Formats: sequence, C-alpha cells, structure tokens
Amino acid sequence: MDSSSSSSSPSPSAVAARAADAGRYTFSPKLRWQPEVEEYFAAAYGRDRFARISEALAHPSRYSCIRVNTLKSSTDAVMHKLMDLVCENGLCDGINGMEIVGGDQPHEKSSLVQKCPSADLENVLFVQGSGPHVLNYNSQPDQSVKEVIVSRKCAESVLRGAQVFVPGVLACSSHVEKGDKVAVSVAIEQPVKDGGWAVGITRGTVLQGLQSDVHYEERKGLYIGKGTAAMSRSGIFRVPHGIAVEMTERVYKLPSFNDVLEGEIFLQNLPSVVAAHVLDPQPGERILDMCAAPGGKTTAISILMRDKGEVVALDRSHNKVMDILKLASEMDLSCIKAYKLDALKSVRKTDEATNVGMGDSHCEAIKTLAEDSGPCHVTVDVRATNVNEESSTTVVQSVDDKNPESRRYVSKAELRKNLRRMKNGPGRNNCSGGRVEKSKGFFPNSFDRVLLDAPCSALGLRPRLFAGEETLESLKTHAKYQRRMFDQAVKLVRPGGVIVYSTCTINPGENEALVRYALDTYKFLSLVSQLPKVGGPGIVGSCELFNKTYTEEWLTEHEAELVQRCLTTANSWQGCQLSASCQVDDVCQVPSPKIILLDKSHGGEGTAALTP
Repeated sequence: MDSSSSSSSPSPSAVAARAADAGRYTFSPKLRWQPEVEEYFAAAYGRDRFARISEALAHPSRYSCIRVNTLKSSTDAVMHKLMDLVCENGLCDGINGMEIVGGDQPHEKSSLVQKCPSADLENVLFVQGSGPHVLNYNSQPDQSVKEVIVSRKCAESVLRGAQVFVPGVLACSSHVEKGDKVAVSVAIEQPVKDGGWAVGITRGTVLQGLQSDVHYEERKGLYIGKGTAAMSRSGIFRVPHGIAVEMTERVYKLPSFNDVLEGEIFLQNLPSVVAAHVLDPQPGERILDMCAAPGGKTTAISILMRDKGEVVALDRSHNKVMDILKLASEMDLSCIKAYKLDALKSVRKTDEATNVGMGDSHCEAIKTLAEDSGPCHVTVDVRATNVNEESSTTVVQSVDDKNPESRRYVSKAELRKNLRRMKNGPGRNNCSGGRVEKSKGFFPNSFDRVLLDAPCSALGLRPRLFAGEETLESLKTHAKYQRRMFDQAVKLVRPGGVIVYSTCTINPGENEALVRYALDTYKFLSLVSQLPKVGGPGIVGSCELFNKTYTEEWLTEHEAELVQRCLTTANSWQGCQLSASCQVDDVCQVPSPKIILLDKSHGGEGTAALTP
C-alpha cells in the first residue's frame, strides 16, 4: 500500500519541474524601450502612469470595434445579425468559429455584442473577446513539448487573431510532421554588444527541447498559444508562403470577421472612427484624406456624408491606392476619388497654376495613356516605325475620343505597356490592368475639410512586443516629417475649413508638440472644442531633451482641455486619442478655419483638428 502510494506520488524534482513549466508556458510580456525614451515618456506621463500604458500596449484589446455601414444597414440590424451568428455557432464558438467568452447563459449572448456608450457614435458596436487564458502546453509529461518560434511581427498578428504563416517561422523542433501539436512562442529582440538590438536566431534553427536551445530563457513567459502544424518542418523552411501552423488555442481569443457581413461592417479601431466624426463632414463638401490607406477613415467620412460630395484620398503607394478603391467598391461608395500622390507634394506649384489658369480651383488628375480608363485611339506619325520594333525614339500620337483637339506624343515602350494591360483585361476593381490615377497636386484653398492621419512612430498600436528601435533622435525625425505634411494641409484647406490631424503614437512630440507648432506658426489658427470626446485632456508643459540643449513645448492647461487623448488599459476597449481644434482669426473677413488634433493610438492615439 505504501509502495503503491509512493510510486503514484510525483517526486520533488518532478514537482519543481512542473512549477518551472507553469511559469515558463505563460504570456507575461514586458515591453522594452531605449532608456532615454523611457525616461522621456516617464517625464511626460508620470512614471506610474507610463508603466501602466507600457503594460497595456503589450496586450491586445479584448474588444473588437465594428463600424456599421449605415448606408447599407442599421446598427440595430447588424447587432441582431451578429447575435444570431453567436446563437447559431454557440457561445463556445462565437463568431466565425472563434470562441468569444466562456459564458453559458442565454442572456450573455446579448452582452457579447454591445453598442458604443457614446451617443455621438451610434454606428459603432463592440464585440467582446476574452483573455489572457492559461493554456496547458505539456499534455504529455513524458514527452518534450514540440515548439515553433515565430518572429515578433508574426506574434503580434497571431495575438490579433491571425494564423502562423511560413515567413514568420524562425525555428522549429526536430521531427515535426504535419498534424503535430506544437507550442508557439515568440523571439523578441535582445541587446547586442554594439549597443543595438537583434533577434539572434538563424531561420531554420533546430530546437531540441533543452535549455541549450536558442532564446530558451528569453522566451519564458512569451508563449502565445498552441496549434497544429499544417506542414512538416522541412516543408516550413522549403516553401515561400502558406500557413505553417493553424492556431487551435490562443492566450487571447478574439472573434474573426472574415467574410462576415461583408460591405455592412468594417473592423476599425475606435479612435479612427472618432477622427472621422470629429472632422464632421457634411454632404456636398469636398474633403481631402491626405494619407488615406487602407481607406477605413476615407469610407467612414463618405458614409457620414451620405455618399454625397467628393472625398479625395491620397497615398504614394500604387497598391495602397488599389486597396482604397477596393474597399470603396465593397461598401458601394461612389464619392471617393483615390490618387497616387505623396502627401508632401499635395499642393500644386504656383507656376503650374499660372500656366493652366486659376479659374478652376480644383486640380484634375494628370493621367498617362496607360492610366487613361477612357477609350483612346492611337495614330502613328510618319516618323514612327513598327510598334513592335525595339526603338526608344519612335513617337506615337495619342488622340482622345472625348477631346479630339487634345494630342500628345508617347513612346513605343509606353504603347506596348498599354497593349499588354489591355490584353490582361480588367482587374478586380474593374480598373483595367490594376491602374490608378496620378495627381500633380491641388490648388490652395481647394478643400472644405482635410484629414491628416500622419505617418508616425506608431507607438500606440497594440499589441506591441518591442519598442527599443525608437530613439529620441528618430522620434524627433518623425515630428519634423509631420510638420512638413501639416504645412501642406494648411495651404489646402479653405478659409473657414477644418483640419483634423491624427496619429497612432503615445509620443507627445508627435501630438502636443505638433499642436504647439501649429498654433505658434499659423496665428490664424485657434483650438476649438470637438465632438465626440471620448478621451481625456492632452499633456501640459514642456520637456528638456538632448542634455537640455532642446526644449520641447507642449500645451497650456486651457489648450490641453481642447484636445483629447484616450489612454488604454488592459481591460479597456478604448485606444489613446488626442484631439484639438484650432480657429483662425477673422482677419480677412472670411470664416475662420479650425484645427482639431487627435492622438488616436490603441495604447495611446491622438487626433487634432484645425480650422483656418
């Protein structure tokens, strides 16, 4: 009896090993910063508050924010459809096969999908997720756990609900075959001798399940879930793309909305929705979205305008412009015009304006022959030879059916390019050959309202597992870039118009300091109040940087009340958002524009609106 009892009870070493495993196979990340950046943020927010922000940034939100396309459906109708999906799949499956919460009472189904508590955001719904969950990774104690190590960016996507794709896999246990259960952990950058940061793992590294494995200690507390290998180890490191691991258990369980109510809903962070509402676009107005991709705020603005008016969306990437057009098509929005254009070149040069005449304040897009979607005949000049000849000097004359007087000469290379696109046929968005229109910019005072969702350090996006790449110098560079864009926005908005400036960073230098720059540089701008206001005030005061050789000025107490900053916590559905509004003095006896600045990060995010 004693011997039987003794053989069934675990040894002290086994108990200690299990305790060690319990601490190892968890998700408890600690966000790492450059020391000078951490001190800077601690000075801005207070050390305790910044510690809470930093902790929250390392975790995904437990709420999914959905914006309803009110031109196609109503918020109540979408809410009932989502609840029906929950009922059909059962509470354990949630929407589209993903568990949302662990409740089992009928009344809890309605609590999974909730309306936004702000009356000014009637088109917003929240769908509840759950986490962090404690998972059992070692279901067979007599065998070592088979593992896959993924990159940080891959892990951040997995935490938001994605699968593990081949390019994201860095290392894998030996003898992993298709169908095997594997634990997924993440390798995060570590400090190196030269003062920088590096992962230090060669892709394809073999894991033995021993303490000598790469990043063995560093990966403690960085396990993000379990999954089933979709291919063998050799396949993972041989093929260029595809799903490597299908996640079956996750530390955060968030609903998937792939192919759910397509065209009726759009998954969008709350601060981004707020930015569109703060802009307050009206039907019939001309609106500019300066950095529009992927088009979430562009479509939100169009819906608020009831698809009446004109929304000009810009991005310097051809593929991103195509994404905007695709989203507009899915949501049946016709007032959106997307152009390929660098936001730093948004204002058309005055000498060009003089040449074409100043009678029309709207700039038409300049298109090449290959980009012209209308019918076009081509005639060959007497100097031209066969189109298929390899001659770069051959000239071809283009005649537009719509405007027979308009003629221009194009090279044979351009003509052959156009013929290849015609042969390939129309693209997914009925844009032949995936063409996008280019623009040379717009005349000053061309727009009623301008949204500048500026490229930034993105230090408010969550989940973020590493932040050590940013230095004080790089943060200052971001701010300079944003000021140049803001200068363009001020020129493009008409007197009496509105500029809304937004970022997805917690950096005061890209938020409050930008507002300070705007107010000090453009005396005709002044901050005004805004709706909706779901965040708190901005940051007051200033900070000395670079060994006290540079002072970064922020806001006064009065100005801080006119901006909004939504700082998130681990349990909050809010992002971080800063918003400010500026009114222009009526010097020229014209309506003064206003500026609203909004910081709209997930962990810290902001927006600002200015009115000249």
